[in-house]
Amino acid sequence: MGHENLEKSLSKILVRDIMSNSLISADPSTTVYQIAKLMEKGGVGAIIVKKDDMPAGIITDRDFAIKIVSQKYPLDTPVHKVASYPLQTINANESILVAADLMSSKKIRKLAVVENNKVVGIVTSTNLVNQLALKRDNG
Repeated sequence: MGHENLEKSLSKILVRDIMSNSLISADPSTTVYQIAKLMEKGGVGAIIVKKDDMPAGIITDRDFAIKIVSQKYPLDTPVHKVASYPLQTINANESILVAADLMSSKKIRKLAVVENNKVVGIVTSTNLVNQLALKRDNG
């Protein structure tokens, strides 16, 4: 498959087609220890942080290495001190190429997927890479 054909083919795939519906959210006062346990139990790499019951930020497994461990935060640190704000979002009906561009430009690996002003899932750089590999293999 040529580069133009691959790009055209990928542009037809929507974020909703590859996103994960596994969503876990937490209150800003939740401790980073509790967040780690939620990630472990839920088998997820990101937790949405809500403020006033609205999605406001995100904490990822990578944040544990980059922010929490390297800065020696105690395990009882409230998640709002280390989460990333504002929450970066993409519409469920956008092309995965738009998602890839957004992740690249913002230097992030996860986007909250929004539909009708509601977070409905998460799309990750791993989702994108897996889709690219599938397309390459299946033509």
